[in-house]
Amino acid sequence: MTNTASLVSGTQHVLTRGDQTAIIASVGAGLRTYAVGDRDLVLPHDADELAPAFAGKLLAPWPNRLRDGEYSFDGTSYQVPVSEHGRHTALHGLLPFVSFEATSQGDDDVTLEHTIVPSTGYPWPVRIAVTYALTDGGLEVTTRATNRGTSAAPYGLGFHPWLSTGGAAVDDCTLRVDADEHVTVDGRLLPTGFEPVAGVYDLREQASLRGRDLDDAWVGLRRDDAGLSWIRLGAPDGSTVAMWADGAFRAWQVCTGDHVDAIKRTAVAAEPMTCVADAFRTGTDLIRLEPGDTHEARWGLRLE
Repeated sequence: MTNTASLVSGTQHVLTRGDQTAIIASVGAGLRTYAVGDRDLVLPHDADELAPAFAGKLLAPWPNRLRDGEYSFDGTSYQVPVSEHGRHTALHGLLPFVSFEATSQGDDDVTLEHTIVPSTGYPWPVRIAVTYALTDGGLEVTTRATNRGTSAAPYGLGFHPWLSTGGAAVDDCTLRVDADEHVTVDGRLLPTGFEPVAGVYDLREQASLRGRDLDDAWVGLRRDDAGLSWIRLGAPDGSTVAMWADGAFRAWQVCTGDHVDAIKRTAVAAEPMTCVADAFRTGTDLIRLEPGDTHEARWGLRLE
């Protein structure tokens, strides 16, 4: 079912399967709600409000921060608009607040597509197609990016769901992140290096979030037999919101929202990323999309 009313978050694509319901907003190809029965797995927001703190948004052609909005690629320098003025960075790419078009829709799946309009800061017409599908195993999200230009393009991808605590306080929840390395940052939250996880950053086993103020990334991801890395947010009622990402994603970003006015520890962001912040400058895990090439990445959510 699709609601075509003019709303801040765009067209609403409603998916249902059994006791699962998801609503995908066309603006930013955003996951606006996802619930199993009456249990929200992500923090929902109203259709007629701006998504708080990038809630549910697709982040491309780079996730996280780009220092000063400047980078060089194949010998040419580029400048994109600075959108996070306090830290003077370009945050979360070019697509969180552009409209995607539905190219297919079923009862339990929808595919949304958008081609980046070439600009002086990013002159590549990369086509992004994202499919949200409800399955017996939960929500699955598949993104395919295709370079329709005539030269290679730099590319990275992320998503920004805020996982729901089910109404519990974040301090009463636990978190597990399947990763062996923590990304160190400077005062602008830009990477300075990598370190083995230790102390508050060692979340390889389910650990209490009480007193942990996180806005951090992890790499060195641990993977199960299917090649998936996991984050698990445990609530005091015994439920767990479990999120997975396939091998295309090389990092997790976690934020407890302590310094985000719209969130303030009411949910926990779990962001799968193909690269960490500033990859357009550092080249770390940066994807090089040759003309005609397609990059595919998958992640998902389920209630345990």
